[in-house]
Amino acid sequence: MNEVFKALSDPTRRKILDLIRDSDLTAGEISDHFDMSKPSISNHLKILKNAGLIVDEKKGQFIYYSLNSTVLQDVIKWLLDKRDKGDDSHEK
Repeated sequence: MNEVFKALSDPTRRKILDLIRDSDLTAGEISDHFDMSKPSISNHLKILKNAGLIVDEKKGQFIYYSLNSTVLQDVIKWLLDKRDKGDDSHEK
């Protein structure tokens, strides 16, 4: 879970997640939206992938990145559970 929060803490990575939310994109297509080097984008993609937030699939000569919504749903559920447990502790 720590890797997920570390990945989400960076605004560039959050923007990458926004970009691929609706359609799969290649690293080149993602990098077109940023003013940084392609190796920097690759590093951000690696962090997101290691956190399980994105998946990649090779199609022909390109690798397409897509959102792994299952992990995001798990994070949201965890946060809501934490919030609910926190609310209960205040009622004591």
